[in-house]
Amino acid sequence: MAEFDKVIVPESGQRITIVDGKLNVPNNPIIPFIRGDGIGIDLWPATQLVLDGAVEKAYGGERKIAWMKIYAGDEAVEHYGDMQYLPEDTTNAIEEFIVAIKGPLTTPVGGGIRSLNVSLRQILNLYACVRPVRWFEGVPSPSVHPEWMDIVIFRENTEDVYSGIEWEQGSEEVKKVIDFIQNTMGKKVRLDSGIGVKPISITGTKQLIRKALDFAVAEGRKSVTFMHKGNIMKFTEGAFKDWGYELAVEEYREHIITEAELWDETMAEDGVTPITKPGAYADLRGGKPAGDPNGRIIVKDRIADSIFQQIQTRTNEYDVVCCPNLNGDYLSDAAAAMVGGLGMAAGANIGDHVGLFEATHGTAPKYAGKDKVNPGSLILSGVMMLNHMGWREAGSMVEKAIEKTIADKVVTYDLHRQMEGATKVSCSGYAEAIVGNMK
Repeated sequence: MAEFDKVIVPESGQRITIVDGKLNVPNNPIIPFIRGDGIGIDLWPATQLVLDGAVEKAYGGERKIAWMKIYAGDEAVEHYGDMQYLPEDTTNAIEEFIVAIKGPLTTPVGGGIRSLNVSLRQILNLYACVRPVRWFEGVPSPSVHPEWMDIVIFRENTEDVYSGIEWEQGSEEVKKVIDFIQNTMGKKVRLDSGIGVKPISITGTKQLIRKALDFAVAEGRKSVTFMHKGNIMKFTEGAFKDWGYELAVEEYREHIITEAELWDETMAEDGVTPITKPGAYADLRGGKPAGDPNGRIIVKDRIADSIFQQIQTRTNEYDVVCCPNLNGDYLSDAAAAMVGGLGMAAGANIGDHVGLFEATHGTAPKYAGKDKVNPGSLILSGVMMLNHMGWREAGSMVEKAIEKTIADKVVTYDLHRQMEGATKVSCSGYAEAIVGNMK
């Protein structure tokens, strides 16, 4: 076991381990948690109350989480000293104990400290940001049919413009880069530009899409869509799409059918012109007519700007969506807005083994300590964590209790102001209401 400077390991708990590539979860797992900055001081106690309550009720006291406090953000500086926003204790603990959960963290805009969220993902190689988006009946929504929204977004987490490879306008470094681009590569760039690099790799793309396809197969999902802007960025986002199809066909042939195959679309002899050849892929459909996948997962792709329209107008045509980092960031927040906003949006960062579950919103410091905000995002991320651990009974209990609480119109201020006849409760009061509705 790793040695820690300021982290206290609970004596009552046991480590989660990996056995034959799968999580082995004891009845008393040690789970590290980061309280978070700003409203984290309110969110975490509410979340812990709900998760502990569900585990107690679901398993009759036979299972219990041993929570282990670790530090990041402002609280880490208080304990570890100046500029220690992400101490090694924290990353070592998450790596050691495999499953962790965290509240929101502050990163100043502009120069100085790098994003703590991005740093955690890259240090721990948490390459898949997983964001399930669904509607809870009664939650105010701008959509005509929010009930059609039930998608899971897999966003690449470590590459793209989030790699942080950029040079400031006017710096000596950027002058060298511009000189190389113009004089070696023969491309024109304005001399007064700042420059950023957008790396997208085969490795990063395929490990993300493999994770998404594994999920789709395990959960019986109907389709996987590759979102991209490959019509403009052909060698990065276009390649993301191409590598996705390549992986799907090579490794998941028995489970998938591409959209082109679904409709018997093939290529003419020139290898470029698409044509329809009836029956060309009937064998993949088990003899079913074109358009019938015969139980296979449909693999397709959509241009980024198109999918932003279609998740609103043709919502139920999307199921699992795979995205490069930047566009995935945009899409996941836009989808969340359709079902009530980030206050009800769960999220997780997943690698080969390690999982870090998190609130998807910011720190909202003006509300910190006021016991006011909606803890739904962090609680639902906790549900994802329980399901990830195989404790689905407890996860389901929380979801159903949230549904009942919202149906009773017992909500925090953000939802209360949009609902007629609702009862406004505090952050802690909302958590208590959820626990009271557990059955």
